[in-house]
Amino acid sequence: MHPTVHQGKLNASGLRFAIISSRWNELLTTRLVEGALDALARLGAEEQAVEHFRVPGSFEIPLLARKLAASGRFDAIICLGVIIRGETPHFDYVAACAANGIAQAAMETGVPVLFGIITANTVEQAMDRAGVKAGNKGAEAAMAAVELANLYKEMRG
Repeated sequence: MHPTVHQGKLNASGLRFAIISSRWNELLTTRLVEGALDALARLGAEEQAVEHFRVPGSFEIPLLARKLAASGRFDAIICLGVIIRGETPHFDYVAACAANGIAQAAMETGVPVLFGIITANTVEQAMDRAGVKAGNKGAEAAMAAVELANLYKEMRG
């Protein structure tokens, strides 16, 4: 048996994106934003089709993601941040709330809301995932946003 396979195209032309980034750990989140913008440009997104919103920390990302997704202005929302484990349980609360809230925003609105938040035990791990060694999670989230936006568009059509 050979089922029909549906998969979104990696073509951002004609699509609109919101990027939400945390100012906390800004040195690293800036790298994530740059990676996302570069990926969107390489995939054909027009400059005016991408809007960037900045919030204080990753905890604040989900509510804005929900509001932007519900606005109908964007085909996908790309959430970027960096949460590094410290000496208190704060990391666990912020990481869990960010992950759950972003997933809830997508489920409530039906708009792809991508989790491009690095959760790392050390600064070195975070740096690696922000483009130093292990790729750029911002670029990966942007590519996934393009693919899902196109898949959802195909399903509606």
